Amino acid sequence: MTATQHRSTARSAKKSRGAGPRDPERTSAAILAAAVSEFTDKGYAGARIDAIARRSGANKRMIYHYFGDKDGLYRAVLESAYVGIRSSEAGLQLADLAPEKAIERLVAFTWDYFLAHPEFLSILSTENLHRAKFLKKSQRVLELHSPLVSAISDVLKRGAASGTFRTGVDPVHLYISIASLGIFYLSNRWTLSAIFARDLTAQPELRAWGRHISAVILGFLRPEKPLANKAARL
Repeated sequence: MTATQHRSTARSAKKSRGAGPRDPERTSAAILAAAVSEFTDKGYAGARIDAIARRSGANKRMIYHYFGDKDGLYRAVLESAYVGIRSSEAGLQLADLAPEKAIERLVAFTWDYFLAHPEFLSILSTENLHRAKFLKKSQRVLELHSPLVSAISDVLKRGAASGTFRTGVDPVHLYISIASLGIFYLSNRWTLSAIFARDLTAQPELRAWGRHISAVILGFLRPEKPLANKAARL
């Protein structure tokens, strides 16, 4: 680091530390960003308030002031993670698209979001280790899922009415299928790459898997073709 870069970094850190009482939104945002990194890297058990204070440039007193305690800070991280993906999904405008195009957009968005936000998957993994102990206490997160389920339900109903999709598809099951195909791949990409002697982290492989998810989901949604009358074939 050059002397100029060092002075610039020092000024930025000093500005961040000095912004606390005068700029509460900026301070709380810096704490939350640092907490996301800490919980992503070390999980709930390994995360330390001291480390979050160092990362954010805020003191521990300010962390406790804004978030109460470690549990409160972790819940804020969870809520932030879910707000991020749910608010982005709301911008997909699935209701404006033909059913098949809507599903293609949802699949592509979900896969791309997982790729761009590995911290989201890490935090999900941490919370599953705790059997959603903290998630269950967040009414905010639970309420976020209703619009998503409603949007998928609308797409499925329109698809079934037009004959594009089969009838009776559970929107929750469908979303779990989309998410699972992405999460399993990314959570196991290193072991799968080693087992199959194939670099599944390479960009061409990632793009191909995104197309595969879309093909699998759309293949499932297409109406089942009725079996030919057995008597007619005899």
